[in-house]
Amino acid sequence: KKKKKKTKMGKYAVDPEKDSKSCKSRGSHLRVHYKNTREVVRTVRGMHLRRALAYLANVTKKKEIVPFTRHNGDVGRHAQCKQFKHPQGRWPVKSCEFVIGLLKNAESNADAKGLEVDKLVIEHAMVNRAPKMRRRTYRAHGRINPYQSSPCHIEFILTESNEVVSRPEDDGARKKVSKKKLARERAGPRD
Repeated sequence: KKKKKKTKMGKYAVDPEKDSKSCKSRGSHLRVHYKNTREVVRTVRGMHLRRALAYLANVTKKKEIVPFTRHNGDVGRHAQCKQFKHPQGRWPVKSCEFVIGLLKNAESNADAKGLEVDKLVIEHAMVNRAPKMRRRTYRAHGRINPYQSSPCHIEFILTESNEVVSRPEDDGARKKVSKKKLARERAGPRD
């Protein structure tokens, strides 16, 4: 008799603090560039689910940009990056489409679990390199060079946030004063 092979669910890098209030989503060996996807996921981390989906849709339409902070060699500078206080950025459409797919999967998982979708926040988001897929390219003088793709694994954990952060009441009681000005006030008036 042949033994049936049991399929196991993938292991996540972290466990959510509140498992009953969390949902997960992951993709393995995805044929999308690791470096671009890493920048997209880094930007989306910590956002509310609705904002993240809207942001990624805007990136595909080139209305918003993904700042490239680590893998940024030869990446052009764009004015749209000013909101992130980083000069370089791109619009990696394919990476955004993969991330949108995973976030929508997490959303349907949350819906099946009975969570409030509008309160979901991306608590954990991670990208890892997957094994490279090999092809070959033919060069001059009869040589052959590798022609590899750089796929990746992506995982998300979304948690239902219960607190709504409001702006603190500013009563104008104490403003920041520089050390120089404080020293001048302590020294007293000049003659």
